[in-house]
Amino acid sequence: MASTMKTDKPFAEWIGRTSVSEDAVTERLNESYKAIFDTYLAPVPDGVAPLGIHWCLSPAIATMSQLGEDGHPAKNMSLPPVPLPRRMWAGGELEILDPLQIGDKVRRTSTIQDVVRKDGRTGDLWFVTLGHVYETERGPAVRERQDLVYREAAKPGAKVAIPSAAPESEPAAASRTIETSPTLLFRYSALTFNGHRIHYDLPYATGVEGYDGLVVHGPIQATLLLNLAATSESASLGRFSYRGLSPAIAGNRLAICRGSGEKSNQYWTESGEGVRHMQASTS
Repeated sequence: MASTMKTDKPFAEWIGRTSVSEDAVTERLNESYKAIFDTYLAPVPDGVAPLGIHWCLSPAIATMSQLGEDGHPAKNMSLPPVPLPRRMWAGGELEILDPLQIGDKVRRTSTIQDVVRKDGRTGDLWFVTLGHVYETERGPAVRERQDLVYREAAKPGAKVAIPSAAPESEPAAASRTIETSPTLLFRYSALTFNGHRIHYDLPYATGVEGYDGLVVHGPIQATLLLNLAATSESASLGRFSYRGLSPAIAGNRLAICRGSGEKSNQYWTESGEGVRHMQASTS
């Protein structure tokens, strides 16, 4: 991010607040998830759910009247009322403790860990850090940190800037490509009950938010990178950290890459022009 001029920590009374939700890894969810990601998923034993499926559990449920213009719930009582309208996944870290199994009933406990306002060259930014623990009857299954960023509303006619390819970008030791079609985005939005219009409403994404097209979900990219890491690394996956760098636009081929040598635990997605959109690492 750009350098900051001022940082403060409002909503201190929200730090430590928890919320609990429950969901289930159903056979239908499992089959739908596999139909979306297909051969990009790492192999798992019979009865075990694919990696990343936890991001489909316990979505925020709101009535149509409770949605904001962008399709997100306008008021989410489990999150602080940050006074900026545009909310995006910025990144996070997760640890797989016990792989989820098909049929598991999952209890997710979410805790607000931090709320920070930053004022810098990119304008007003708010960061909310959440901690999630997913538990089954066997005990903790996934422990996760989720970073959210809130941005100011897009100015009329303004375009979201996409950075140029990094000149020092090294070649990947291994990579796969995926077509980021509108259908892929729509199916994932439907599976996760995600109403954010930048993922399926082209006139809104381009005319209101200022993107060059529909925006590929952060969790889609994180899912692809997580499964590439699980496929590539012979040892236990350990901790998986990821961070969004720039929006990936639907309709472009997206490469899912792994580094080589000392950087073999580094992963990233990039467009055909060499622009990186998300980076990840394991430890």
